[in-house]
Amino acid sequence: MKGLTAKQVSILDFISEFQRREGMAPTVQELAAYFHIRPPTAFAHLRALLRKGFVARSGKARSLTVIRNPAGRTRAPRRVEAAELTEIPLLGRVAAGATALAEQEVEGHLRLDPACFNHRGREPIFALRVFGESMRDLGILDGDMVLARKTPVAHTGEIVIAMVDNETTVKTLFLRKDNKVELRPANPDFPVQLHNARKVAIQGVVIGLLRCL
Repeated sequence: MKGLTAKQVSILDFISEFQRREGMAPTVQELAAYFHIRPPTAFAHLRALLRKGFVARSGKARSLTVIRNPAGRTRAPRRVEAAELTEIPLLGRVAAGATALAEQEVEGHLRLDPACFNHRGREPIFALRVFGESMRDLGILDGDMVLARKTPVAHTGEIVIAMVDNETTVKTLFLRKDNKVELRPANPDFPVQLHNARKVAIQGVVIGLLRCL
């Protein structure tokens, strides 16, 4: 396709098929896993598609929309009725930098289209406001709000809300065989946090992102 690299054409095809099959856009992590590339590389390809006018996004999680597919057609966004919206509590804030205490008080509620986040289970969903830049390279920026499903269990490679010594942070989780837990940032300016597994309490797994433009 004119103006796109072969990889960008493949990514555009994947986004179109994923939306058709799942009814929502893939995350950066899902793109990276499918194409066996690093999330920052996948994010760079998405920025190129946005810049070239093949996709659009509203800043919400999973809000990516293909507006020019390989056949050159356009796709109208789905209209969401008020009755379809899900109410999600917004709880304090979470650090994406050094850990900081998260204020576990409800600041308000968000009413969102369920297509904005990938969740088909029964676990409660909550939102937290992010501050700091340690998750920058995964597209989680200072001032964003992350959506998380409440769970005490997470797997290696998932972005988690974790509590360590009564302080809460958002990082990518990596479980080690020596009973240690790595909480990895997505910014080379920040160090990996290494903790004894007993000291880390998983509060939730990130499933979406909201950004006020």
